[in-house]
Amino acid sequence: MERAARVEELTSGASGRIIPVFRNMRRSVPSLASLLRVVLLLHSLATWFLLLILRRNPISSRTAAASSPRRKTVKGRWSMAAEEEDVRRRREIAEGVEMVSPSEEMMWRGETSVFEGTRRRALFCRSWMPMSGDLRGIMLIIHGLNEHSGRYAHFAKQLMACNFGVYAMDWIGHGGSDGLHGYVPSLDHVVEDTGKFLEKIKSQNPDTPCFLFGHSTGGAVVLKAATFPHIETLVEGIILTSPAIRVKPAHPIVRGANKKGIPVSRDPAAMLAKYSDPLVYTGPIRVRTGHEILRITSYLMQNLKYITLPFLVLHGTADRVTDPLASQDLYNLASSKHKNIKLYEGFLHDLLFEPERDEIGADIINWMLKRLQQKQL
Repeated sequence: MERAARVEELTSGASGRIIPVFRNMRRSVPSLASLLRVVLLLHSLATWFLLLILRRNPISSRTAAASSPRRKTVKGRWSMAAEEEDVRRRREIAEGVEMVSPSEEMMWRGETSVFEGTRRRALFCRSWMPMSGDLRGIMLIIHGLNEHSGRYAHFAKQLMACNFGVYAMDWIGHGGSDGLHGYVPSLDHVVEDTGKFLEKIKSQNPDTPCFLFGHSTGGAVVLKAATFPHIETLVEGIILTSPAIRVKPAHPIVRGANKKGIPVSRDPAAMLAKYSDPLVYTGPIRVRTGHEILRITSYLMQNLKYITLPFLVLHGTADRVTDPLASQDLYNLASSKHKNIKLYEGFLHDLLFEPERDEIGADIINWMLKRLQQKQL
């Protein structure tokens, strides 16, 4: 006896019409044409639904913008394309900075190069070398926040006159290096780049003593590098001018000392030269950069006692950007056997751009010569 599955007729609820769904199991198997119609209907519904979502939330347009070079937005945010154009422009300007004058080319040589940092970013570098005589030593200069290596040409010439070679590196986001101008994603990256560049210099000059110099936030970078044991094997000592050591959120260096803010030199010509220099960043300090300054200085205040390298720290007593008393703390707390401090009464922040710049440069050179003599004993 054949048994059939009986299913009650259902109503659509929309029109009140009767829709036969099943009468028995044999009639419940749909035909191929019916399946095709169902698939087409579902596809149409899905397409309509997707278009409705995209109209309300244009993900596709944002995805396309993310995958292609973006332009500067209306709100002023920098895009990849704008950043690359800015780097190209800055590097071209950096290449044009005079390192030695035509009349000095018989005595000294100035060259530029690009160095690949630890994050595979191109870092703009300079070197100054005397044309004759044996090198007494080499100095690597790490500039301060918002400036660049080309500003140290005068100091480099003073060093070359005493038979010291000079290298200098623009940080990420500074001078002719890659990155958004004035933006530092991590000062630890700058510390690592400094160590890598120093290793390269030492590998090319294995028998030449090296010194590491840092100004302001560059001084903080040099100090943190000095806490790493392998750096101690590469240098004879470190020199710091106006180092950023104790910094609080309301500190001028975090707010940004620029042409509208705190004076950094008593020489009006030096002030004008600095803040009319297109390679010097004079805009508001980048939030991330300010955070990084607070972070590295907090680290330093907790680790000054671990500094064992010989060092010379120089600071102006009238400096309103970084704290001369923090330099005194460095001198008091560091474990270095050979350490010296010199405070210049009434001098401001950019010591090598003060009217007495040659006197300060001579103090640095004399300290390095003394260190080399001590090494020979």
